[in-house]
Amino acid sequence: MPVYEYECNGCQKVFEMQQRIADAPITVCPECGGEVRKLISMSSFQLKGGGWYTDGYSACSSGKETKGGGAASAESGGASCPASGGGCCHCPAAH
Repeated sequence: MPVYEYECNGCQKVFEMQQRIADAPITVCPECGGEVRKLISMSSFQLKGGGWYTDGYSACSSGKETKGGGAASAESGGASCPASGGGCCHCPAAH
């Protein structure tokens, strides 16, 4: 169930209420009986990094790795990555 944040116009208290999405917004402060307004607060949900699709499910055909590996290592200016066995498809540094 979503948690909504409200602020009372009378006592300036900020409080949270757990409500269903279909429930009407609260209009009265439970502390002082004053009028309240619904706040838009920051979400705790954050997307970070390359994403689950890019990191784990995409194919190596994104154009960053070529067949043979010679062109890819020549473009990067160095030898192939020793940790990946020569291919950089799944290496985070290659993306």
